[in-house]
Amino acid sequence: MKRTLVIATRNKGKLLEFSELFSGMEITVCGLDDFGPIPHVIEDGETFEDNAVIKARFTARILGFPALADDSGIMVKSLGGMPGVHSARYAGESATDEENNLKLLHALKNRKDREAAFICVLAIAVPRGPALIYEGRCEGLVLDSQLGSNGFGYDPLFYYPPLGKTFAQMTTQEKNHVSHRGRAMAELRGEAEKIIKWLDLRMAEEPS
Repeated sequence: MKRTLVIATRNKGKLLEFSELFSGMEITVCGLDDFGPIPHVIEDGETFEDNAVIKARFTARILGFPALADDSGIMVKSLGGMPGVHSARYAGESATDEENNLKLLHALKNRKDREAAFICVLAIAVPRGPALIYEGRCEGLVLDSQLGSNGFGYDPLFYYPPLGKTFAQMTTQEKNHVSHRGRAMAELRGEAEKIIKWLDLRMAEEPS
């Protein structure tokens, strides 16, 4: 039996990654664009986990389906962990990926320490009750110019030394194998059977 799981995003690149990551599981993946207009969720958490849970619970309550949300971002050592939870809006609330990348390049201008980490926290929630949490991390470096045309966000700047590529130079399969999101999903997939049973049990307890 297929279960519906809503991925709380309108980002087509992110939805494609999740669709591939969930392939082979008894889950039908949908994105927010598969539904009509829904209210905007306010991501005012102080951590990636806070924001992931806020988005997952909000989406599940509005749509009545189990929902998965991720909050992810890049933390740069020499910038004290910034942009962090502000990664998506680093250059402003409506900032484009290009604008965010350019601001990060400017912030790191003339800095020798380019160490950074991508962090991803996944939260799975039902309309009521607790959420399941999974986390992944990937260490790398921020380049001084953008390379590659795949992916989204800070992918053109994030260089992963073991493969000698930026995330934007990798295929989706390569990226899913090593990325912060891929690692969080690997943890999740390791508990796939438990998660499906948990979803079935929790949804059976929901009021009709």
